[in-house]
Order: sequence, then C-alpha cells, then structure tokens
Amino acid sequence: MSDDALRGTAPMVRYDVDVDAGRATLTFDSPHNRNALSARLVAELLDGLATATADDRVRAIVLTHTGNTFCAGADLGEASAADPAVAADDRSRAIIEVLRALLSTPKPVIAAIDGHVRAGGMGIVAACDIAVAGPSSSFALTEVRIGVAPFMISLPLLPRLTARAASRYYLTGEKFGCEVAERIGLITVAAEDHGAEVARLCAELRKGSPQGLAESKRLVNTATLAEFDASAEELARRSASFFGTPEAVEGITAFLQRRPARWAQ
Repeated sequence: MSDDALRGTAPMVRYDVDVDAGRATLTFDSPHNRNALSARLVAELLDGLATATADDRVRAIVLTHTGNTFCAGADLGEASAADPAVAADDRSRAIIEVLRALLSTPKPVIAAIDGHVRAGGMGIVAACDIAVAGPSSSFALTEVRIGVAPFMISLPLLPRLTARAASRYYLTGEKFGCEVAERIGLITVAAEDHGAEVARLCAELRKGSPQGLAESKRLVNTATLAEFDASAEELARRSASFFGTPEAVEGITAFLQRRPARWAQ
C-alpha cells in the first residue's frame, strides 16, 4: 500500500495562522517516514512558504514537526524505487528550491525543534533564520555512512558551523545534542521549554516592521544566496553522480535493511 493510501488525504505539512501573534506555523506531519523529504512533503512545504510569504497578516514563519523527528533528510524509500542518478538529481533540485525559499522569503523563519534532525534536515535547520531546540533534540550528518556526502545542504550549513565542527561531524557522522548544536552555531538557542522560547522570539519579531525585517534578513543572507548562484548546479551534478555508485547503492540498501554497510562490518 502506498504512503498516500496509508495517510489518506491528510497533509504532510499542516498550515496554521495565528493572526494575533502574526505567525504562520508549518508543521511537518509525516511521522510514518520520520518527516523525510519526500516529493509530496517538499511540494507542500513550498506551497506553505509561498502562502505565508503572500499573507500580510504573517510577520514570522515557524517550521516545526509532529513525532520524535523534525526531519530525517531524503526519503531513501523513494531513492530506492527509481533510477538512482535520476532520483538524486530530482531530490537535489528540490532541496535547492526549498533551501533557497527559506533563505529568500522576506519573512523570518524560525525552526522549532524537539526531536531528531538528520542529513538533509540539517540543511533545513541551517537555512532558517533562527533555530530553537528542546531537550529531546539530536543532530547528525549521516551521509558519509551511506556512501555519499552533504552536497546541497552545505550551502547554508557551512556558513553556520565552525570549521572544526564541520570537519568533525561531516566525517564522523556521529550524533550530538542541542547544547553542542548551540555551541557550534547550528542552532540559535537550546531551550528547556522550546515552545515558550519560540513564542517569545515571535513576540520580539512582531515589534519589527515588515520592511525592516525583510531588509535585515536580506543583508544577513546575501552571501549565502550568492553561493547558491555560483555553486548549486555543480553540487547538484555531483550529488546525482554519487547516488548511482556501488558504495551509495550498498549504503542505502543497508540503511533500508537495517544492517551495517559492508565497510562498517
């Protein structure tokens, strides 16, 4: 049975507006696959961002999740169901569009996290303007363990991380918590009550004018968006070429079969 049949017509990204708070909330609601970046979830996320951007009542956008995972990255189930290189190219271009949308929307975007963030989900967090993580949060760049690398998400991620942290976590794929994530620049705040902190930050953003917020965000993100223009196409090609290699096929197969890849045995 397909994922769509299992879920019926329920959205994978729920959209809500709190007019009094001036806040739109986009909630990843695909817990059956750990809020992975499936084609459908990506399309709904882009639609939600466009709707919030066009709504004059919305001053800030909050990106959050149901379940114990904020986002697990690429939907490797989809990756195994098609030609690996073609599927990887489609995913790369979709993630480019999502990351660019998060960075370029004139409204501040806050990631509200209290769960696991893996692989491509790390790029989503990095592309948000502010990231708040609760005590149940954990983070990892797991691409190296399936035979690939964090190609596209490096565009927003590397400007956030310290150089030493990037080297360590890109290469080891090890898991770390919200205190480390705050220290190395991945998130803004590690908060015991992340919901209260997000509400407080939204109240602060509500004091800013729409024009002031838009131009301030533009100043912060200009260099990162310029790097998208310079490097995104090359990174997309590299990503597509790697997903069809024997190591990547073995790594994805091992992940889906819940066993160690041959190089880890």
